[in-house]
Amino acid sequence: MTRSTRGIVVFADGANLADMRALHRAGVVQGFTTNPTLMRQSGVSDYAAFARDVLAEISDVPVSFEVFADEFPEMERQARLISGWGSNVYVKIPITNTRGESSCGIVRRLSADGIRLNVTALLTLSQVREVCGALSPKVPAIISIFAGRVADTGLDPVPVMREAVMIAHALPLAQILWASPREVLNVYQAAECGCHIVTATKPLLDKLSMRGKDLTELSRETVQMFFDDARRAGYQL
Repeated sequence: MTRSTRGIVVFADGANLADMRALHRAGVVQGFTTNPTLMRQSGVSDYAAFARDVLAEISDVPVSFEVFADEFPEMERQARLISGWGSNVYVKIPITNTRGESSCGIVRRLSADGIRLNVTALLTLSQVREVCGALSPKVPAIISIFAGRVADTGLDPVPVMREAVMIAHALPLAQILWASPREVLNVYQAAECGCHIVTATKPLLDKLSMRGKDLTELSRETVQMFFDDARRAGYQL
């Protein structure tokens, strides 16, 4: 994968096919991530049909699709099915099931069988160590750490992400992904931490065009926005 924004690959996070198609054609991102929540929010009713539509449009960059079972045998069956959908598919495996039981057993089996995984919903360094111990060093993998959710608890995710990159260094084909960014600044923080990938929603991607913008001019544009909106609303005192 090539790198883009300040040395980090940007993946689009979402499940709107029109947006995914437009971003891919524009070359704005270098990959895509989805999950069942995003699909439901986008009105997707047929999981496999949606995946087929996506992969018919996007076949040359990584696309992650997540299993949605909670029992490990069914989770593994779904993972093996999903992995066959395309050569650019990464199968998202949650770090635990809903009972908090580690999924690293199936991560180990799937990775050993050459299946490219995106192990997701990690929040702790102990989880990172466990995943790195389960992944095959010979198979590409993504380790998705939800830095934004770490920050939501009041903790600084930057030290966590820096150490995660160091832990994963022993796996030459594993990439650390900064997930759930809350603002554009997080994209630059992810790059400075040495993360390989950062995800971004469409609104966040749109804001990346503001990099280097003159702050004085941005201040004036903000005042202009307030003025224009007040005039359109017809406010009077």
